[in-house]
Amino acid sequence: MFSEFGVILAAYKKALNPDWSGFESDLLDIRQVFQRCDNSIHKARNEIKLLECADAVLVIKSFKVPGLLRSVIYSFFRQSKARRSYDYSLLLADFAPKPVGYIEFYQNGLLRDSYYVSENFDYDFTIRQPLSEKGFEGRENVFAAFAKFTCQLHENNICHQDYSPGNILVRQCGDDYEFKIVDVNRMRFMHMSVEQRAANLCRLGDSAKDIELIAGFYAQAIGTDKDAFTRLALQHFHKHKSERARKRRLKNLLGLG
Repeated sequence: MFSEFGVILAAYKKALNPDWSGFESDLLDIRQVFQRCDNSIHKARNEIKLLECADAVLVIKSFKVPGLLRSVIYSFFRQSKARRSYDYSLLLADFAPKPVGYIEFYQNGLLRDSYYVSENFDYDFTIRQPLSEKGFEGRENVFAAFAKFTCQLHENNICHQDYSPGNILVRQCGDDYEFKIVDVNRMRFMHMSVEQRAANLCRLGDSAKDIELIAGFYAQAIGTDKDAFTRLALQHFHKHKSERARKRRLKNLLGLG
């Protein structure tokens, strides 16, 4: 890991869930494992692949190599996204797919590539589908169950700071639904006020009607005034929507759109 002159040429940091001790050699060899795996399910800024391993399917997330400034920040001042994904998933218990491990690779003392590995949650759809498809079967039942799940998160002092449709996985279990949250490197663990709870719903789609419906179910779950809570949720929804529109206009003005 280190040169004989004491200068870091290449090194790594890692952690592995004890339940997955047999995966250690694969974790250390994750660059080659990831390259050989051809089952890519998402490729944009980061890439996600599914890997069949023993009797399980694992999700490997490869994070984009950071630029120089972010590399310095993640090397010396803040934990990397891979590390936070692993640590936060341990705290999230049954609310997120089970963590397997993470590994970060360094070059000349600065973070290069990093990977987070978790067990696969075999979901049927994300919450985006009932939000975008008005004819989705059992739509209101999904929203009612989702509102209860969100309430459970908040009651456990969990605030997902990117609580958006693609980050909420749903599996149908008969007449009920099971939910998991992903992309968990941006979390806060804190007691949440009623207003903070309402604000956490603001990224859920583009329909005020849907926010109103989900907020109504949420208010019932926590036993608070439905009309007052719905007004709060809609205020934050419209504020978030206006902020997104402002950022789009600025990007277009700067030719970055």
